[in-house]
Amino acid sequence: MTLLFKALLGALVVVLIALLSKTRNYYIADLLPLFPTFALLAHYIFGSERGSEALRMTILFGIWAVIPYLVYLISLYGFVGAMRLPLALSSAVVCWGLAAWLLIVVWRR
Repeated sequence: MTLLFKALLGALVVVLIALLSKTRNYYIADLLPLFPTFALLAHYIFGSERGSEALRMTILFGIWAVIPYLVYLISLYGFVGAMRLPLALSSAVVCWGLAAWLLIVVWRR
């Protein structure tokens, strides 16, 4: 049942993004993926199953996890002016992947 709830919640966010992208204030659609929908679920699970110390560690990692997203946005901003959209998006995702990999490597040390 919780898996179905998570899937419906994700679908709702996608529908809201699609609807907002068609409005005059289309840029607000980029704010929705940053709403902590899945973070709320993850934090509840960590807090109830693993305790407050694991939750605090997860929150701290989440603070640092903003860096790969920032790398994605900055690289996409540059790529969009120089490449076709599918290639720009793919390249920005690769940049995100590299930044996320680096974050995980550094975090483990």
